[in-house]
Amino acid sequence: MSGQLSGRIALITGANRGIGLAIAKEYAREGAECILAGRNLKALEELAASFRAAGGKASVVELDQENDDSVRAATAKIRANFPRLDVFIANAASLGARQPIISYPLDVWRQTFQINVHANLLLLQGLDALLRKSDSGRVVFLSAQVATMAKVGTGSYAVSKAALESVARIYMIEGQDTPIRVNTVSPMATRTEMRARAIPDEDPMTLKTPDEIAPLFVELGLASCTKQGEWINADKWLAARKAGQK
Repeated sequence: MSGQLSGRIALITGANRGIGLAIAKEYAREGAECILAGRNLKALEELAASFRAAGGKASVVELDQENDDSVRAATAKIRANFPRLDVFIANAASLGARQPIISYPLDVWRQTFQINVHANLLLLQGLDALLRKSDSGRVVFLSAQVATMAKVGTGSYAVSKAALESVARIYMIEGQDTPIRVNTVSPMATRTEMRARAIPDEDPMTLKTPDEIAPLFVELGLASCTKQGEWINADKWLAARKAGQK
């Protein structure tokens, strides 16, 4: 299998559904060797098998971002089985609860931060050495517009995404003497299960699909990508892409 990502090794978290699944499929089509990480091993194994059946390379790593030991075990497995890591797509996330911040349940707040922030920090700590072994390491964090724009009821999701963006910026600055490039994407309104839980009254058919924005993540994973420290609005990217195709 050949393509824009041929020969590149990519880790995608939360790869069994939604945006993570769309990214994984697009990466496989473009020739990347995919490391599919998440909790639903059956779904991930089936996905990996489909990639291999099409001539690609894919493997599965169990990853429960609620559990530090699981995160450490996942990074240890990746370090033991791969010579380097060219792309890390930090996609997996938790929505938390849709409640006013003044009455927000602290246990849910902590759980959301564990999944959205602490686990991604542990992943970076465990994978940085492999990213540095690549001559063009690329890290892409998925964030959200609510990280910088207050919206009622977004609670721990919004605050944790703001914290994750800070992690991304600090990691970028502290690694500025390396070839690693770090960028953040806000998918904006996209037809996913998480979006449906967040806004149940919204008509999902009015929203773009994850497949429509998956090529953005290919661009950010390329060895030739020079973007650094950017916050990318997927809607604006998609509009520009469609305009360029006319």
